[in-house]
Amino acid sequence: MPNHGTPQRPEGAQANAEEWARFFELFGHARIRRGIRMLSKLPSAPRCEACGNPFAGVGGWLMRRMEKGPSRKNPRWCKVCFEAAPQGGMTMTIGVLFADIRNSTALAETLPPDEMAERLNRFYAELTQVIVQHGIVDKLIGDEVMGLYFPPLTPDGRYVDAMVSDAHAILRRQGRDSAKGPRLEVGIGLGVGPAFVGVVGEGEVRDFTAIGDVVNTASRLQSVAAGGQIVMPESVARIAAVDRGEVVTLDLKGKAEPVTARRITVAS
Repeated sequence: MPNHGTPQRPEGAQANAEEWARFFELFGHARIRRGIRMLSKLPSAPRCEACGNPFAGVGGWLMRRMEKGPSRKNPRWCKVCFEAAPQGGMTMTIGVLFADIRNSTALAETLPPDEMAERLNRFYAELTQVIVQHGIVDKLIGDEVMGLYFPPLTPDGRYVDAMVSDAHAILRRQGRDSAKGPRLEVGIGLGVGPAFVGVVGEGEVRDFTAIGDVVNTASRLQSVAAGGQIVMPESVARIAAVDRGEVVTLDLKGKAEPVTARRITVAS
């Protein structure tokens, strides 16, 4: 787990006030927020953290009919603020988490299809419950989940610490530290770096996502994580003050240079 002392935090981990003000302008929809100020005062909490629209009570009923119910990506924000945001976006520093079930093909060969589907659905639900406390669930890809982390979604802006803590929480939710052992073996890869964040695609085929080398690197690190392992670049470990685990040099597919990473194994 990360050490919440007061180490020097490397440049790039901190939130930039101007950058995040622009983020909220793009995806918090200031114009919409002003235009529906009266509706946003209707009952009741919880509300969209970006635009303030209610999700419950009379206000929530009205907002759902305006397609402003909770987003599927993060129920703390409404659909408009994430999924129907304006085309385009911005480049910013973010955190990326990939979690994948190990040996899922072999597992599927031993289980009836309905039981395999039940295990996957439980896996998706449990990971979603963890990730949306601090980030968003970007994609569900087969037996893999991709999460994104931004300072605006973390109360104190310490989104890297939150991402690392969530990685441990995901493994605990799978029973990694229980006497019975894990229900599913899950490997996790993490990354922090610049990415284009925004809405891509056209028409009905559009989505809020992140694109950049940090996404690819986190995915590659996940691919080399065994069940019960979290693999992160050493730069991410420094940001989150993680000093446990093994420091390794990895040749990752598609990467021109080796990556110095920290591999942490959570005991079963």
